[in-house]
Amino acid sequence: MGKLKCFEIILAGNKSVFHPGEKVCGKVVVDLKGDMKMRSLRIFMRGVAKVHWTESRSTGSRLGSYTEHYNAEVEYFFKRQVLFGGEVSEGRDTLTEGRHEFSFSFDLQMGGIATSFEGKHGSIRYWLKAEMDKPWSFNHKTKKAFTVISPIDINKAEYQLCVESSIEKTLCCWMCTSGPISMTARSDRRGYCPGESIAISAEFENHSSRTVIPMATLYQTQAFFANGKSRVRRTKFTVLTGLPVAPQSHGSWDSQLLKIPAVSPSIINCCVMKVDYYIKVALHIPGAYNLTLHLPIVIGTVPFRQGPTRYTSTRFFNETFTDYQNRTTLPVPPPYRETITPPPPFDDPPTYHESVGGAVRLDDEDDDDDENTCNMGDLTYTPMYNYVYNYRPPPTYTEEDPHPISLCDVPRRLPRNIDR
Repeated sequence: MGKLKCFEIILAGNKSVFHPGEKVCGKVVVDLKGDMKMRSLRIFMRGVAKVHWTESRSTGSRLGSYTEHYNAEVEYFFKRQVLFGGEVSEGRDTLTEGRHEFSFSFDLQMGGIATSFEGKHGSIRYWLKAEMDKPWSFNHKTKKAFTVISPIDINKAEYQLCVESSIEKTLCCWMCTSGPISMTARSDRRGYCPGESIAISAEFENHSSRTVIPMATLYQTQAFFANGKSRVRRTKFTVLTGLPVAPQSHGSWDSQLLKIPAVSPSIINCCVMKVDYYIKVALHIPGAYNLTLHLPIVIGTVPFRQGPTRYTSTRFFNETFTDYQNRTTLPVPPPYRETITPPPPFDDPPTYHESVGGAVRLDDEDDDDDENTCNMGDLTYTPMYNYVYNYRPPPTYTEEDPHPISLCDVPRRLPRNIDR
């Protein structure tokens, strides 16, 4: 790097997670082994939601097939500050040898920005970029991404009602028809935060001649929208497996715990992508299709801070789930608009955990196609999400089963990604 020993962006207090309405401030550090001439030293802050995927199309002739690209982008903001030098490109200033620190401060807007997210076919990303504009030489750049979390308070009444659903099927083999297999499942509430555990209660009736095995799985659905089309990707996270239910018998779960890893909160306020969650409760039936039902949930950012939740009427959720099952097309994404909603207060300082999706590279996101540039610093980034450690809902017991078997210690399987 010649005279440039160090060129990096340091956020105040090493903070890496911000909420709408907060200030993003810090300093740009430049350490030189000798004097350096430059036009200016600038810093930019940008927030962008971007979607891209490809599909193969057949031409129906000997020409074969071609690839069609689908792209969509929403720029939330683009801000800049000049830290050294001037706006005029012809001007030249000299930065002397040694270590220099240049302070900066940007305001995040209060509303209209979505939570940071890194998906298969798109991302919602926020970052800072400092650029050293040098005459007749390579420009030096350094980047630093940070996480923005748009608050969802799961303590609201709408997230405290339980979600419930039921399903039944009859097995047929040639001319014989077995008795019905049925199940009813419910969650203790609708809203959760990463690190919490979903308490699932269920009843299983097996009047067939086969042994069935109950299981529950947490799924994330990523929906991407571009050019009037959509692409959906489903990711499997935590899996909970129960004890087999023998033929002509009954089984039940009483608040069995399904742990939520460090996943993105639900994203419903972005017009190019949407992130939803649901619990898939299934009965594995040998030699037949599994019996399954879905319990839609919301992953929020403000942890649960009330007392034990009592089960309430679930007719609303039965009607909602019936409508959910009858959908054959994806819902229209919500329009992008500015809203002024102050973030809810935290009882205690929140704790953050690296996303289970892992790190991504930043060098393909920005306008770094210019060959006359030289990037410095760490170009990897991992989103950070609110995480509640050691959360356990209060246990509940029934007279029929005073000492239920806990399945919360079943090892978590690695996420498996399914494109459809």
